[in-house]
Amino acid sequence: MGKNIKLMQGNEAIAEGALIAGCNFFAGYPITPSSEVAEILSNKLPKIGRVFLQMEDEISALGAVLGAALGGAKAITASSGPGISLKQEHIGYASMCEIPCVILNVMRGGPSTGLPTLPAQGDIMQARWGTHGDHAIIAITPSSVNESLYETIRAFNLAVKYRTPVMILTDEIIGHMREKVVIPDKNDVEIIDVKLPDVSPENYKPYNYTSGKVTPLAPMGEGYRYHVTGLIHGETGFPSQKIDVIRDAQNWLMDKIYKNIADIEKFEEFLTEDADILLVAYGSTSRSARQAIAMARSAGIKVGMFRPITIWPFPEKQIAELSKKIKKILVPEMNMGQVILEVQRNSCGSKVYGLNIVTGEPITPDQIYEKIKEVALL
Repeated sequence: MGKNIKLMQGNEAIAEGALIAGCNFFAGYPITPSSEVAEILSNKLPKIGRVFLQMEDEISALGAVLGAALGGAKAITASSGPGISLKQEHIGYASMCEIPCVILNVMRGGPSTGLPTLPAQGDIMQARWGTHGDHAIIAITPSSVNESLYETIRAFNLAVKYRTPVMILTDEIIGHMREKVVIPDKNDVEIIDVKLPDVSPENYKPYNYTSGKVTPLAPMGEGYRYHVTGLIHGETGFPSQKIDVIRDAQNWLMDKIYKNIADIEKFEEFLTEDADILLVAYGSTSRSARQAIAMARSAGIKVGMFRPITIWPFPEKQIAELSKKIKKILVPEMNMGQVILEVQRNSCGSKVYGLNIVTGEPITPDQIYEKIKEVALL
């Protein structure tokens, strides 16, 4: 049988990926440039017996998603910068209560209402630190329409596997461009489904911090009774101020992600073996970076690229290793400098330079190439 190939918009591919992953609940509020996801799912979900809700605002949208996830649904919401800002309290609640869900942020210019609807990459640090307190987060940055579909499936898998909110960070460019997409057969991709715990209800401990394993979240209504609260809580979910419980709970929120980083992280290296200059680029900017590399190599400048696909947790080890052999690093971003801070923090003696465009226009290959020539002479 031949491949199922379609021409798709980025937002359409994310909706399709969600359906393949088994998403059975969407709640959201229209906001450009993410609105197509809601529009598509409002049509498709009810036709297959699944649930679509348009809520009254961004806050209630994520609240509905969390409620559905506690009931065993695979749930997603879609928004952009201002909406993600409103969702932050619930993102923190999802992290604390370990509620699996997927949150799509199709980034646009900010702050505040900013530039609707023009592309930006200004929400990278918001994804990591937008809500208060210490917690880990998983965030994914696809760079193509095809990758958007497959990374959405992976986002659902990671959410269920590690009981955590997972953010997908695209931007207006990726969300609205159209490219060829290979639609996978469901039997050809890994799908991690919500399942009942392998213990009886009376022995169920939803927050087993010291086991080293993520306990499956028992869907409410299936006979498993437990408490859900944003307060620090013990293994049954009830609040606690015992020092050992607080310590174990706080450590667990970090450890379940960082001790499984090899399973969570994903990245691409491109022509790094002989590179004298390394580009660190992600999302739509990495597309321009790839063309700029071809231009630079044609001119005799050896340039390679490291592209984080999982942006949080940040690929610290890989940046450190590359910086030991490549002493000039250029980070092009559609923001005033966010990922460059992580690159600087993890580089081992390399000089790190930035190229920052925040006009609502894409960073072009020519702009990156000109900066490469400038860095090559330094």
